[in-house]
Amino acid sequence: MGFLRFFATGADRTPLDDSGRIAELFRKHRIRVMLAITLGYGLIYTCRLALGVVKKPLIDAGVFSPADLGLIGSALFYTYAIGKLTNGFLADHANMKRFLAFAFMMTALCNLAMGFATTLWLAVVLWGLNGWFQSFGAPGGVVAMTHWFSNRERGRAYGVWSTAHSIGEGLTFLVVGVAVSSLGWRWGFWGPGLIGLFTALGCYLLIQDRPGTLGLPNINDWKQDRYDQGNKPGMKSVLALQLSILKIPAIWVLCLASATTYVTRYAINSWGILYLQEARGFSLPAAGTLLMTSTLAGIAGAVAFGFISDKWFGARRPPANLLFGVLELTGLCLFFFGPNTMPMLILSMLLFGMGLTGLVTSLGGLFAVDIAPKRVAGATMGVIGIFSYIGAAVQEQVSGSLIERGMQVVEGVRTYDFGPVIWFWIGSSVVSMLLAASLWRTRLRD
Repeated sequence: MGFLRFFATGADRTPLDDSGRIAELFRKHRIRVMLAITLGYGLIYTCRLALGVVKKPLIDAGVFSPADLGLIGSALFYTYAIGKLTNGFLADHANMKRFLAFAFMMTALCNLAMGFATTLWLAVVLWGLNGWFQSFGAPGGVVAMTHWFSNRERGRAYGVWSTAHSIGEGLTFLVVGVAVSSLGWRWGFWGPGLIGLFTALGCYLLIQDRPGTLGLPNINDWKQDRYDQGNKPGMKSVLALQLSILKIPAIWVLCLASATTYVTRYAINSWGILYLQEARGFSLPAAGTLLMTSTLAGIAGAVAFGFISDKWFGARRPPANLLFGVLELTGLCLFFFGPNTMPMLILSMLLFGMGLTGLVTSLGGLFAVDIAPKRVAGATMGVIGIFSYIGAAVQEQVSGSLIERGMQVVEGVRTYDFGPVIWFWIGSSVVSMLLAASLWRTRLRD
């Protein structure tokens, strides 16, 4: 119990009555919290994506087969899915300073240990543990964000925070890819592990607990930004509010839409480098550099989604979902079926990265947080997250199986038929766009 109390949010202090001091503290901590959850989550993302960079070296060295790697990769996603649900519920009660710093330290240690793992069972266990500790990140970040940013600025704040995914992906594809090419596959895990240790320390120093623990008012009251002035926090217990999420039909549709989006998202993250190396003849650094262009576009896409949905569509996400879904599908089709020229591949990755990250921003959390009670944002992220990462886990196993089935070795030369798995990935994106479009009219809640 003492261990759990260590992570619990602090008690509210006596409210401050100095408006100047209140404004000063909000300005200070809003910047620090946004910096920590964005850069911190982005840096710790390298600890999640490392496996995608080292797949070809591991296959070529005979350490693991594609099916083995699919099993290892799915272990992270299954534990992440379960952890995102349970830790999302816990995050609503937690002190984010301690909650996130602890999780980031543990995921770093898992990566350092993976650099020594060459047996299947050990790799599955370590990568599964990594997924569990990674699952603290998104709910924790969103809970911190909802404590410090109000309703009508949340789309922009969420868009900025969502650039963390692209920051982490870019660092993984480029920096970790170069490290693996130069120093070997083990540094694909050791490098992110060292990054993760420094990230944990930085987040502990920057993140603050809820505004109330500093004597500050609720952010929506301070900003005078409520959808329903009669709906104040505290009218129900936190647990009752958490369970009420399950009674919102749109949440269940969002769960499925996010799950199918995450199939395509992690298909490219996990297998895109192998595809470029084997189907397009790219070197590891060149493949990483090309995929990094999608992450740079993703940074723009996350920010653009928040701005466009807030400013152009009055904080309504469905019209922006459709716009960014078309961009993502166009880029995906150009990537697989367009001319094998560098300009076309770069264009495809720019469109895909911008569209996909916009969708992940919305379907992976923002849209759900809009339509659920804000006091239980962590639980909302958890419910969406378990479906999202079950989708990612199923993708990992199905993709690994389809890729291995299409692999042939003739006179020592390995060839692949990626056709079936490509249609699996594209079909998932189409289903996601249709599900998201069905939520054109939804009610927003405080």
